[in-house]
Amino acid sequence: MTRAFELFVARRYLRAKRKQTVISVITVISIVGVAAGVMALIIALAINAGFRGTLQRNLLGATAHVSILEKEPGYGIERWRELAHRVSRVDGVVSVAPSLYGQVLLSGPLQATGAVLKGIDIKSGQQVNDVLRHLKQGDIHDLARTTGLPGIILGSKLAHMTGMMLNSVVRVMSPQGELTPFGPRFTQQQFRVVGIFESGFYELDATWAYTTIKTAQELFSVSDVVNSIEMKVREIDRAPEIAAAVQKIAGPKLAATHWMEQNRPILNALKMERAVTIVTIGLIQLVAALNILIALIMMVMEKHKDIAILMSMGARHRQIRNIFVLQGVLIGAVGTVIGLALGYTLSFLADRYHWIRLDEEVYSLSYVPFNPGWLDGVWVAAIALTVSFVATLYPARNATRISPVEALRYE
Repeated sequence: MTRAFELFVARRYLRAKRKQTVISVITVISIVGVAAGVMALIIALAINAGFRGTLQRNLLGATAHVSILEKEPGYGIERWRELAHRVSRVDGVVSVAPSLYGQVLLSGPLQATGAVLKGIDIKSGQQVNDVLRHLKQGDIHDLARTTGLPGIILGSKLAHMTGMMLNSVVRVMSPQGELTPFGPRFTQQQFRVVGIFESGFYELDATWAYTTIKTAQELFSVSDVVNSIEMKVREIDRAPEIAAAVQKIAGPKLAATHWMEQNRPILNALKMERAVTIVTIGLIQLVAALNILIALIMMVMEKHKDIAILMSMGARHRQIRNIFVLQGVLIGAVGTVIGLALGYTLSFLADRYHWIRLDEEVYSLSYVPFNPGWLDGVWVAAIALTVSFVATLYPARNATRISPVEALRYE
């Protein structure tokens, strides 16, 4: 009953009469301020999570979680089959795939452009390279054809730039050719396009191409070696731990690295952006808290006679204090609910209909992804309500200091 009484009076005070128009306006501004702060923070966090999730998904879909590389460029990793078998038994490793990659020049009907040609093992490479599981065109198993020209799979942007289509013939030139008495000789070979992939990540779609390890070895004029052994792990967060275990097996001449280390700059940038966003947009909440503070101070000044009457009728100081605390919390709660509804709705629509377009060549993404998390909404709402509550403490305390005798002496 006591709580119901305090809530009833708090709600009555928020419904301003004509002579309290200024207080009503400030109350509305306070609600709008809280809603704007919550909405902006939800949208900003959704963008940050969207970028991080999309980049991580695209990168991990096309690259390895853990890789064994040469510490210094040399003649490649010898006895790589034995090494691949040994690391496959490490706890947490799902699949292992050797690869051989290098810079090449692709010459098509439209233009010639640089690319990275990666030789993969069809049996194990398909498990590591998720982008090749569902090709936009073609079939990955056509790479293993032994008749006719060797097969190659191009990224969609790379195929578009060079003018290549499915089943067309492309000429690939490698600067890493045979060494002759007159110096290194470029090697070139014709390939048939047997597939086109599209990962959604511009850098991959515009620069990468795939073939078999044997074909890559012939093009790069190397023996039976690879320059990378790539692994998929069951839990990506355990990648550093698994990389340390793999390093012991690989030996001192090779280096085991993981996806977090390879992409550390961009991950750190996204983490810093998230922190700066929270601090910057959090200032909106402080402005809203000041509005709540001002509204309640003016309310106490306006209602000092009512407060005196309530106290003379037996209302305790705690009840008077709770009345004004509940007013501020109600303002914060209404603003928080509105802000959450707007933030999640706008984030959903912006992600579904790609409202904000980007230049793929600069950002590697065609649009701004929004990925609002429910946990973000919980702690954002908690912070908004806490700030609103703190803003009520001073005016609520002043309300309990009103003396009924002094307030009603001249009435």
